[in-house]
Amino acid sequence: MRISTSSIYNANINLLNQQQAKLLHTQQQISTQRRILTPADDPIAAARVLEISQADASNTQYATNRATVQHTASLAESVLQSVTSLLQDVRTVMVNAGSGGLNNSDKQTLATDLSGRLEELLTLANSTDGVGNYLFSGFQGRTQPFVNGMAGVQYQTDDGQRMIQVGSTRQLAASDSGADIFMRVKNGNGTFIAQAATANTGSGIVSQGTVTNPALLTGNNYQVAFSVVAGVTTYSVNNTTLGAPVAPGTPIPYVSGQVINFDGLQFDITGTPANGDVFTVAPSTNESIFETISNLITALRTPNPLGGTDAATEFTNSNNHALNSLDRGIDKVLTVRSSLGTRLRELDALQSAGEDMGVQFKQTLSKLQDVDFNKAISDLTQQKISLEAAQKSFLAVSGLSLFDFM
Repeated sequence: MRISTSSIYNANINLLNQQQAKLLHTQQQISTQRRILTPADDPIAAARVLEISQADASNTQYATNRATVQHTASLAESVLQSVTSLLQDVRTVMVNAGSGGLNNSDKQTLATDLSGRLEELLTLANSTDGVGNYLFSGFQGRTQPFVNGMAGVQYQTDDGQRMIQVGSTRQLAASDSGADIFMRVKNGNGTFIAQAATANTGSGIVSQGTVTNPALLTGNNYQVAFSVVAGVTTYSVNNTTLGAPVAPGTPIPYVSGQVINFDGLQFDITGTPANGDVFTVAPSTNESIFETISNLITALRTPNPLGGTDAATEFTNSNNHALNSLDRGIDKVLTVRSSLGTRLRELDALQSAGEDMGVQFKQTLSKLQDVDFNKAISDLTQQKISLEAAQKSFLAVSGLSLFDFM
């Protein structure tokens, strides 16, 4: 068989090109520190690298999301801590106001102090996260949640919570509804509220009351009406929702401080109610913390020019009502703070688990795609020697000619 000179050249050139390509490939592996430069290098490992890289990228994003939630939750907890301190200070003012030794001037001073506290509370409720998003505005992060108008402080956003994915199967709230924290606070004892009618002229003071049997509660409205005949004070209880008297249905002799008990609830009235005085009992309703403080400010600013017992009694009842409602408000704030603490603790646990997972991802990726420098340098040296030998062999073979033997 006759082999042409061009065939010899082509075969040697192809061989040299292949060896040079291998040499360049090894040099690229060393320079990039990657064993897999293209999927063709190791199809199975390349597919695994892609899968783990995507999981690692998701884990990194979850870490960023956790940092966002942790930032806003920490700010919210700090703000609510300030709110708690403020409300406790307001409660101290209320207790002092109910001491009974204050004149109109003293009450005006306390009212001015509480007005400043109310403005401070409004500012805290409208706190932001530092980049313009309100902490307690639900889904509408850029809308101011609380506005003080003619009708008092109103909540003007929604009840949503902005949820952020902090793990592959876990979402956490990055915001809270201001309505739940500041507006939806049950007045009275949280179940029912007992109040004195504003037209009362006696000195009857009604207590907060308690629930004795939840199963007997009706959710109806009641009226306790007093009658004074020949110096004897009695009262009767009527269910105003049903329009019927409550058993026994006959007037009951009144004793100051004695428990009044019916339909699963009880409370007491102290002092001396006058003839025709009325006390109402109704299911607790939502009363905002702003409204509670505003009502107390109004009561403090209402003068008592005659110094009569009826005005003093009305203020005492109003102050007691405000104290009860404020206690519910403080409890609500503390509950939200507890929720934030739980959220922050979970974020810490998720962050620790995410960091461990990130390390595992990096280690697995390194095993799959990082180059073995010892092997790569050895291969590079061998490939260089092979290429040089092939080049010299080709040079020697290409120089052969029959004319040299003629």
